[in-house]
Amino acid sequence: METNELKFILKLLECSDYRSSYGASIFDSFKGKDKICFSLGERELIDYTREIATVKILLPGQALLNLDPKEVPITEKERRVLEKISKASGKISPGKITSPKASERDEILKTLSDRGLIEAEMKIKRTKAEVWLTERGVAYLRDDYVPKGAANISLDLLSNYLRFLRKALHSTSEQVSTLISTPASKIESSVEKITDISDEEILETIRKLDRELGTDNYLPIFHLRQKLQPPLTRDELDKALYRLQASDQIELSTLLDPTGYKPEEVEAGITQNIGGSLFFIGVY
Repeated sequence: METNELKFILKLLECSDYRSSYGASIFDSFKGKDKICFSLGERELIDYTREIATVKILLPGQALLNLDPKEVPITEKERRVLEKISKASGKISPGKITSPKASERDEILKTLSDRGLIEAEMKIKRTKAEVWLTERGVAYLRDDYVPKGAANISLDLLSNYLRFLRKALHSTSEQVSTLISTPASKIESSVEKITDISDEEILETIRKLDRELGTDNYLPIFHLRQKLQPPLTRDELDKALYRLQASDQIELSTLLDPTGYKPEEVEAGITQNIGGSLFFIGVY
C-alpha cells in the first residue's frame, strides 16, 4: 500500500463507522484523491458512492436498433435512450441525454448496461458522495496489514490506527468473556458455529476457487483468505493449510516473481524463515 493510500485509510478511521462525506475537509490535503480512491476501491478496501460518468453503445445494442421495434425486448423509453447513445461518435455523458428525467434515465442506463447493450463507465459521484471502509478493508487492517519501509506518518494518524486495533481487540475480548460465562454445555456448540470449517471443506473451497478463477491448480493464497477470513483467522487458515500439506492433499509453493501482484496480495503469503513466502496452492 502506498503511503498516500495508507494515510487516506487512516483518516477514514477517525470517522464514525469509518464512513465520511467524500468532500469532507479531512481529505483536503490529499492530491489526486480520485486516483487514491479508485486504487483502494479496486482492491475492495474501501467503497464509495458511484454514478455513471460515460456510456457508449456496444455491438449487441447497435444490432438491436436494426430490428423491428415490435420484436425487441426493451421498452420504448429504453429504445429512445439507446438511439441517443448510438448517434454519438464515441462515449457520451448521461447529462447529454435530456429525456427522460435524470432518475429514470440513470435507471434505464443501468438496465441497458446489465443487458450488455451499452458500456457504462462508473466514477465517484460528483455531488453528495460518501466513502467508507469495507468489511474486507477492516479485516485487512486488523489481520493482514504489515507495514514495511519508511514513511512520514503523523502521530494523529497513528492514534487512529491504535484506536481501531483496540476496538477490534475489545470486541474479541467481549466474545471470549461471553464464552467463559456461558455454561460448558453451550460453549462447545458456540465454538462450532464460529469455526466449524473442516479441512475437507477448505480443500473443496480451494478446488472451487481454482475452477472459477482458472488458475490451473496454482491458486494464489490471497483468494482463499478473501473467502475464508473471517470466519477463520489468518493463523487458523495457515495451520489448516500445513495440515493438508502434511497429509499430501495439497502442495504449497513459493512466489518467485511478484510482478503482476499487488503488495497486499504478496503479503497474504505464508512467510518462511528461508526462501520466499508460500504463495500458490496446488491440489494433488
